[in-house]
Amino acid sequence: MKIIIYGTTWCPSCMSAKRFFDEMNLRYDEINIEKENISREKLAEITGGHTVPQIMINDQCIGGFSELVSLNQSGKLKELLSNEH
Repeated sequence: MKIIIYGTTWCPSCMSAKRFFDEMNLRYDEINIEKENISREKLAEITGGHTVPQIMINDQCIGGFSELVSLNQSGKLKELLSNEH
């Protein structure tokens, strides 16, 4: 399983997403779009979204923190995380 969070250091939703995965003991890679000089346009090309965070699970963009919470509440996050690629 591969989780990538595209975000910034100052974004509260980015921090919440990282805390969510930390509490689930799931490893993720964090890409700071400011440090890596990734524009919002480039972020949209990579993930399909231009806001942060953008969360990728197994190369599929699930959106931001609110979408992560919705997926978790619906049980679909567990399915997504169990689909090893």
